[in-house]
Amino acid sequence: MESFLISKSGLKPLPRIYIRPISGLVPRNYFSKPRFLHTSKCFSDLKVTTPLKVASVEEDEEINERMHGINKIGEQEEETIIDPAAPPPFNLADVRATIPQHCWVKDPWKSMSYVVRDVALVLSLAAAVVYVNNWLVWPLYWVAQGTMFWALFVLGHDWLNWNTLCSGHGSFSNNPKLNSLVGHLLHSFILVPYHGWRISHRIHHQNQGHVENDESWHPLTEKTYMSLDNNELTWRFKFPFPLLVYPFYLWGRSPGKTGSHFDPNSELFVPSERKDVITSSLCWTAMAAILVGLGFTMGPMLLLKLYGVPYWIFVIWLDFVTYMHHHGHQDKLPWYRGKEWSYLRGGLTTLDRDYGWMNNIHHDIGTHVIHHLFPQIPHYHLIEATKAAKPVLGKYYREPERSGPLPFYLIGVFIRSLKEDHYVSDTGDVVYYKTDPNIFKSA
Repeated sequence: MESFLISKSGLKPLPRIYIRPISGLVPRNYFSKPRFLHTSKCFSDLKVTTPLKVASVEEDEEINERMHGINKIGEQEEETIIDPAAPPPFNLADVRATIPQHCWVKDPWKSMSYVVRDVALVLSLAAAVVYVNNWLVWPLYWVAQGTMFWALFVLGHDWLNWNTLCSGHGSFSNNPKLNSLVGHLLHSFILVPYHGWRISHRIHHQNQGHVENDESWHPLTEKTYMSLDNNELTWRFKFPFPLLVYPFYLWGRSPGKTGSHFDPNSELFVPSERKDVITSSLCWTAMAAILVGLGFTMGPMLLLKLYGVPYWIFVIWLDFVTYMHHHGHQDKLPWYRGKEWSYLRGGLTTLDRDYGWMNNIHHDIGTHVIHHLFPQIPHYHLIEATKAAKPVLGKYYREPERSGPLPFYLIGVFIRSLKEDHYVSDTGDVVYYKTDPNIFKSA
């Protein structure tokens, strides 16, 4: 009866108006709850509280078909592959806002518990292998202890203090002196100059994805690549030699760059950092002296087995993981120069990796994207922070391939990248790796 009276009045309702979302994509469920403009004010004189006209079945079907078509377009847009070189449709603040507040909280007691755990494991492994002293056990010890040295490095890496605007680790506590003390102890034990590497690693984070300014496994320009001799090409690109370069990098940096992590006058450092560099170099020298003394005390062979071989396993881990977080994706990822580079765009070219059982042992270093964007987040919150940020990151976050118990599959990815990712163009603000098919033919 009401429908009959309303239809006879000759009045027609306003069409439903749908508010466009801010972003270019229409969410899949955006139209599941239609949004109507408030029209009660418009009809205040009519005192109408019911729809002015009941839509017919045909009209409902037409509207449903139209909405279904719009949703299909939205789904197609969602499935479109993004251009990795294009600026993302979000900014750093958008990503930060998704991360729960407690993920930023640093608990020094919890942080120290990881240090105690890892140091206890290092000492226990050494004591156990000396007690057993069987050649069947020594290879197992080398792999296990080298992996624990790598875990100590990751912890020392998280104690870094950076007094910078964009980024800084210091993710284990808010006490700079405590961070520096523990960082020195952990890194000096594995022959890493704490401050020297801290500063170069800061440069890496602040310039990730920049062709010239990045510091860690940055691409070689074509001009620099062509200037390398066969020996340098071998150490950079022929497996397994790239897995052994870290100690040499500390002394001489990468091809195309000069300076040393031990030299306070190196171009790596500004004058105000020279005292820190000297302090770390002295700590490194003290550890080297202790090792020499142990060599005379216990004999060089036992020292080699207890410390020397695990040290090189640690170096392999460090070079492998660092490389894999910035290379080897199935799709070519861009490197930037000039106005095309930004902290966010550079950070989004990093890659998460799954290391299976190793994830917990080396403190979830594989959750690398969020670590690069927000290095202040403690490692024990990185997984949760990554999950929270994924909806905003969208396809700019590249889901890592899932590993078995041990990440053997990554060895193949590493070797493939060494064969394909050789250099980038000398010019251009957005560049990609190119392959030299004749790299070793003249060797």
